[in-house]
Amino acid sequence: MRYTNQEVIQFVEEEDVKFIRLAFCDVFGKQKNISIMNTELLRAFEQGIAIDAWSIAGFDNQSSSDLFLHPDSSTLEILPWRPESGRVVRMFCDITWPNGSSFECDTRQILKKAVAIAEKKGIEFQFGSEMEFYLFERDDYGKPTKIPYDTASYMDIAPDDRGEDIRREICLTLEQMGIRPESSHHEEGPGQNEIDFHYSDPLSSADDVVTFSSVVETVANRNGIFACFEPKPFIDQPGNGMHINFSIKGHEDDIVFHQSIAGILKYISDMTLYLNRTEDSYKRLGKQKAPAFIMWSAQNRSQLIRIPAAFGVYKRAELRSPDTMANPYLAYALLIHAGLYGIEHKLELPPAADMNLYTASEELLQRYSRLPQTLEEAKAFARNSEFIKSILPAHIRHVYGRI
Repeated sequence: MRYTNQEVIQFVEEEDVKFIRLAFCDVFGKQKNISIMNTELLRAFEQGIAIDAWSIAGFDNQSSSDLFLHPDSSTLEILPWRPESGRVVRMFCDITWPNGSSFECDTRQILKKAVAIAEKKGIEFQFGSEMEFYLFERDDYGKPTKIPYDTASYMDIAPDDRGEDIRREICLTLEQMGIRPESSHHEEGPGQNEIDFHYSDPLSSADDVVTFSSVVETVANRNGIFACFEPKPFIDQPGNGMHINFSIKGHEDDIVFHQSIAGILKYISDMTLYLNRTEDSYKRLGKQKAPAFIMWSAQNRSQLIRIPAAFGVYKRAELRSPDTMANPYLAYALLIHAGLYGIEHKLELPPAADMNLYTASEELLQRYSRLPQTLEEAKAFARNSEFIKSILPAHIRHVYGRI
């Protein structure tokens, strides 16, 4: 349910809500929040709540550190794991300067602007992500280890798969928060799991990704284990991907859909820094089904973009290079802009590369461009990209450039 400001105020009064978490993300997509009492809710809606942003990653670019959080009432959700007496709710926020102007490093607003641009052109993108994570044991002092929670493999079942009850609890918690998990299963790596989301509009989908990470970490911690989203926890095991599925509403079988994919292929190297932002990200690419070359296929999982077997509204493209350390607001915004470029310039999708990249000859692979192979190479692509400069503010580019 999407609430209005007045409905939120009424909900808080009727449902014994005592604490309101005002949530936002730093430039890397890590969730932050400040908790206010229910008596401060009206002020939050009317004036915003001031925060000192100096110590928040990517927000330390000005002599003035005062920013204001303005809750988005449509994102109200109860936190089910908090006590029922004196309930706790959460709302995502827009961030502004004291004068009311938008804070340029608020990545949620960057996505909102991308969505608005697309809508003006009559294009409505939808996203759904597939999120992978490892579950590890904790030691006797509660510290995380790198001991996998189980030794199961792809789509194994209990008792080998010890994560099924954890995934069940995660999915039920997400449902309580209005998020629709589509499926879940054990992944290839020992202790590795995957949960997939149902399609949604870009902003809701990005909010869901941020919420998902928080829920997974909370549920794992409540069960005495540790959830790890690192791109490559083990050098000899699969990494954690955030496979991004996208479609264009009303264009499931249209040339527009293919043009958008062509635009993404054109600018994928420029945006890779923002999809894969750590050095370990590049240890994942090109191994255990994670892509390394810029190509697409109808169904082959070794490709950068694949179009899975599906029909009607379920027809989609899957981008397989991003990992779970990506900021979903930036990732979706860049994909929207790249897709729009392909549509506006009527780019043609190159022929499908229906081959297994891991058995293909070197001579054949040399016909295709590679994704950046290191973090420094990805930085160079982003630094020299007019496409990136046209979308992201200078300070965000600077912050990512100094990772």
